[in-house]
Amino acid sequence: MDKIAVLIPCYNEEKTIEKVIKDTQRCLPEAVIYVYNNNSTDRTVEIAEACGAIVRNEYMQGKGNVIRRMFREIEAQCYIMVDGDDTYPMESASEMVDKVLSHNADMVVGDRLSSTYFTQNKRPFHNFGNSLVRSSINRLFDCDVRDIMTGYRAFSYEFVKTFPVLSKGFEIETEMTIHAVTNNMQIENVVIEYRDRPAGSESKLNTYSDGFRVIRTISRLYRDYKPMHFFSAMAFVLAVLAIIFIIPVFKEYWETGLVQRFPTLIVCGFTMIAALQAFFNGMMLQNMAINNRRTFEMQLNGLHRKKMSVIAEEKDVN
Repeated sequence: MDKIAVLIPCYNEEKTIEKVIKDTQRCLPEAVIYVYNNNSTDRTVEIAEACGAIVRNEYMQGKGNVIRRMFREIEAQCYIMVDGDDTYPMESASEMVDKVLSHNADMVVGDRLSSTYFTQNKRPFHNFGNSLVRSSINRLFDCDVRDIMTGYRAFSYEFVKTFPVLSKGFEIETEMTIHAVTNNMQIENVVIEYRDRPAGSESKLNTYSDGFRVIRTISRLYRDYKPMHFFSAMAFVLAVLAIIFIIPVFKEYWETGLVQRFPTLIVCGFTMIAALQAFFNGMMLQNMAINNRRTFEMQLNGLHRKKMSVIAEEKDVN
């Protein structure tokens, strides 16, 4: 088990990967650096190997697929994940590591939005999207995470080995945040100085398609982790619609003693039944979510005992 593992997912980052690796070696000399190549067609692999990094490959395209591979293969007490585009300063890495190793943090977020992101980033829709996602998640999940989409994070062993990677692309950061929040893991924020990509380096993030995937991921995870809230809201909307459209039917029946809008009456009846079904589905799924939390806590305790046992054995060997 490494004490500190630096994980760098890469796809065509030949212009910046050398600087990222050298900055890491300077700021975290005790860390083991892993570069995970995701089908790069330039000199990324050659440069990373020449700089002394351990290079591995993930052939399924997408950042989520790369992170799944990294988390599955690497054993470490503390993980630092950073993009290979040289937009994040490695000078902040030691503070992030300290919060994991000395302050029991499960995830440390490199917070760009509280410093230079909005002035450095030249893509206005990215700025708007980051603000929208941050406010949405903090409101829906009742938390205070300062930067949801950042690619600069530190993790504990327990977080990495319990995180179920379901996303394939850039929505993976959103999924990480919600996993930590809903499972009551300790999250810390470290303000970092963001810098935009250097000339000639292009972002792989598509503002619209990836933004839509992020919003869809938030909706899916809100349904999965907070089913009572999700289905209660759905039940409320259906019930309100049914009541609004049934009022004229009842008013007409009260005045004339006749029901002349049978289709409206039937549709409203089925809509109210659907509202009741949604509410009771939410109740059942909420009980399942509570049981999943109990199972998760037991799994977390087992992983912690395993980690401490490995650390103790390594100390005995040394």
